[in-house]
Amino acid sequence: MDKPFAVKDFMSTSLVTFLPDMDIIEASRMLIENRISGAPVVDLCGNLVGMLSEKDCLKIVLKAGYHGEWGGHVEEYMHSNVSTIDAESNIIDAARMFVESNYRRYPVMKENVLVGQISRRDIVKALQSIF
Repeated sequence: MDKPFAVKDFMSTSLVTFLPDMDIIEASRMLIENRISGAPVVDLCGNLVGMLSEKDCLKIVLKAGYHGEWGGHVEEYMHSNVSTIDAESNIIDAARMFVESNYRRYPVMKENVLVGQISRRDIVKALQSIF
């Protein structure tokens, strides 16, 4: 590999995002409809405040089973301690992050602004361009 390809070269920029006060059932429906395993949660100013994954949505079933309550808001289920990756990071560092974690996707930031998202699949697709 001659050139250190950057995350920004392979990330998705067309993002599905959620607001913290969005209905969790609607958010889970959007994950299914868009065939994605998770998406960023942003505030009204577009600041990243969390991530919501399919795994987080499984908590809806647990809550209903234990408390007889379905639903709630995204902020009740999302992870607010979010690991991110910089748009200028090289693809090898991104691959290492995926190998060392259970995450399926990372929000991509540039100067503290959400600019995209990169998934395991994006990294695998990048292999065709690199090698």
